[in-house]
Amino acid sequence: MLENEIKTKFCKHCGATIPEDAVICTFCGRQVEEVKQANSPQPSIVINNENTNTNVNKNVNNVGAGRGKAKNKWVAFFLCLFLGCFGAHKFYEGKILLGIVYLFTVGLFGIGWIIDVFVILFKPNPYFV
Repeated sequence: MLENEIKTKFCKHCGATIPEDAVICTFCGRQVEEVKQANSPQPSIVINNENTNTNVNKNVNNVGAGRGKAKNKWVAFFLCLFLGCFGAHKFYEGKILLGIVYLFTVGLFGIGWIIDVFVILFKPNPYFV
């Protein structure tokens, strides 16, 4: 055999002639042989699929839990309708500072009072503040 003669083999995917020690075909780019690792043992793989998670959610049948205090829509509506210019509905909801502003500005000059009448009318009963 001559020194410049290279040993070849055929690609099992495209049939092209490639060098004998090639792992990937130089023509189609597909892997021809497994990559050999010298003196490195295969790692041991441990698969632990134990799922010990448990659901600890506790649903409380308390209406409005975590959403504030429940307020009756109709109480707030009639307070707003008759005493809205004095901010009575804001005091009922626990919004003291806004109630004082309504008290001194006569329901935000009447505009805030009219808006609040319609806003309270479209709230669910009970609503949470």
